[in-house]
Amino acid sequence: MSEGTKREKDERPVKEGRRQFRAIKGTRDILPPDSALWNWFEKTARGVMESYNFAEIRTPIFEEAELFARSIGGETDVVNKEMFILQEDYENKEVLELVQLRQRIEYINVSAARPESIEDFAGVIDTFLERYDSAQKKGVIRQNEYSYGYVMSDELQEARDILRDILRMPRDSGWQESFDLAVAECKHDIAHVFLQSRNALRPEATASVCRAYIEHGMQTRPGDQKLYYVGPMFRRERPQKGRYRQFYQIGAEVLGTSDAPAIDAELIEMLTVLIGRCQIEKWTLLVNSIGCAECRPKYVELLRAELRKPEIFSKLGPDSQRRVETNPLRVMDSKLPEEQPIIEKLPKISEHLCAECREHYDKLKKELDLRKVPFVETPRLVRGLDYYMRTTFEITSPVLGAQNALCGGGRYDGLVEMLGGPKGIKGIGFALGEDRFIDAIVEAKKIDATRAVDVFVAWMGEKAYPEAVRLARVLRDAGRAVELPAKEMKFGKAFERADKIGARHVLILGEDEIASKQVTVKTLASGEQKQMGEAELLDYVRR
Repeated sequence: MSEGTKREKDERPVKEGRRQFRAIKGTRDILPPDSALWNWFEKTARGVMESYNFAEIRTPIFEEAELFARSIGGETDVVNKEMFILQEDYENKEVLELVQLRQRIEYINVSAARPESIEDFAGVIDTFLERYDSAQKKGVIRQNEYSYGYVMSDELQEARDILRDILRMPRDSGWQESFDLAVAECKHDIAHVFLQSRNALRPEATASVCRAYIEHGMQTRPGDQKLYYVGPMFRRERPQKGRYRQFYQIGAEVLGTSDAPAIDAELIEMLTVLIGRCQIEKWTLLVNSIGCAECRPKYVELLRAELRKPEIFSKLGPDSQRRVETNPLRVMDSKLPEEQPIIEKLPKISEHLCAECREHYDKLKKELDLRKVPFVETPRLVRGLDYYMRTTFEITSPVLGAQNALCGGGRYDGLVEMLGGPKGIKGIGFALGEDRFIDAIVEAKKIDATRAVDVFVAWMGEKAYPEAVRLARVLRDAGRAVELPAKEMKFGKAFERADKIGARHVLILGEDEIASKQVTVKTLASGEQKQMGEAELLDYVRR
C-alpha cells in the first residue's frame, strides 16, 4: 500500500480558531493509486461471481439491531460490545403519541398533599399502558427478548400497582419515603419502556440478505437464489493494524430448498477461482462438517463433559472456562498456545456425525476432488451458533502472517426460519474482508491495477483550445484516459507535467497543427514524435 493510505502527523500549523478535521478513529481514507487496486479487485470479484450466475443484492447499511442479535447471537461480543447503535427514530404516529405521554408523566409533579396530582399521574400511566398494548397488537411495537434491557410494559404496570397499594397504606413514619420511591420507580420505568426497535449499522451482511429474502418472498422465485454483496460493515472494535471500525466485505449466499453438497462445492470453487484471478499462489482450503440438529447437540454435551473434568478445566484460560458452559464449541477456536495440547486431545466432531451428515460430508469431498480443488480436513474448524450445520470452511494464506484467514463460510440451514421465514429453506455463504485480500494481492506483487493517463493534451493559443476540447472528448468517448489542462501552459511545462503524472502520449496542439489540420503526438517512453490525422490518432493511442 502506498503512503497515501497511512495517516501521517501533519506538522502544518493550525490557524487560530480553526480545528483541523481528521478521519474518525478506526476509519481511514483509501486514496489513489490504492483505490485503483480496490476497484480492480471489486470488479474482478463481481465478474467471477456473475460467471457463476450470482446476482448482486444491495441491502441498507443499517437494520433493526434485533436482527443481528437474533442472527449473530445476543451473547456475542459483536452484539453486546461492537455494534454501532443509532438513535431511535419515531416516525409512527402511535409511537409519537406514546413518546408525548411519556414526557407528560415525566414532568407531572406528584405530591401526597395534592391527591389530584396522584390521580392524574396514575391516569396518564393507565392511558399509556392502554395505547401501548394497542400498538403491540397492531405490530407497531415488536418487543422481544432482544430489547436490550428496556423495561417491559408489565414492569411498568407492576410499579403503578405498587404506587396505588402504598396510597391505601396507613400513613406512618415510613409512608412518605415509600411513596417517593414508588413515584421514582414509575418515572424510571416509563422512561425506559421499549417503544421502538433500535437500529444499528450492520456488522455483517448475511442477516440482512436473509431478511430481504424473507421480506420479498424470494422463495417463490424459481430455483435457488444465488446472491452476492459488496459494501462497508461496521464494528466498534479496538482499532489496530489491519482492523478498522468501518471495513469492507464481499460475500455470497445461496438460499433455497436444496442442501446438495454440489452447492457447497461450487461456492468454494468460485472462491478459489477468485484467488487465482488475484494471482495469490500460497493458500490452503480448510474444510470440516459440524453435524446437524440431530448429532451436534450430542457431541456438544460430550465435549462439555470432557472440558468439565478438573484436570482439563483447571488448565483452561478464563475465556475458555466461561465458554465450557455457554458454548463449548468456541473452545475449539482458542488460539492460546498453552491450550493447544488440550484441544488436540478433545473429541472431534467429525468422529460423531450421524449417517446423513457423514454422507453429506463425503459427497462434499468428492465434489471438491471433481473440481480439482485441493483441501485439508480440519476437525477443529467449527462455528458456535446453533443454526450453523454441516459444511464449514476457511481459506488461509501464509502471506498474511499470524492473522492468516482470507475468508470463511459455512452452511446455516436454520437461519431463515429463525428470522421468521418459511420452513425448509437452506442456506450457505461466505464473507471475505477486502482489506485482507488487498494485502495478499500486494504481497504477491503481480497485479498492477493503476491505469496510466493515455493522453495529455498540450495546447497553446485561443484557436487551439476549442480543438483541444473537441479532441479530448473524442478520445474519451473511445475509452482513453485524457488529461486536458484548464489553462494554457507552455509546451516545456506541459511535457514536464505529463511526465510527472505518467502519461503515455502527449498530444500537441499549437498554431501549426491548427493550420495543417493535423496533430503532433509524442510517445514519452520512446521519445517518438509524429504528425497524424484524427483517424490515425485514435488507432495510434490504442496500441
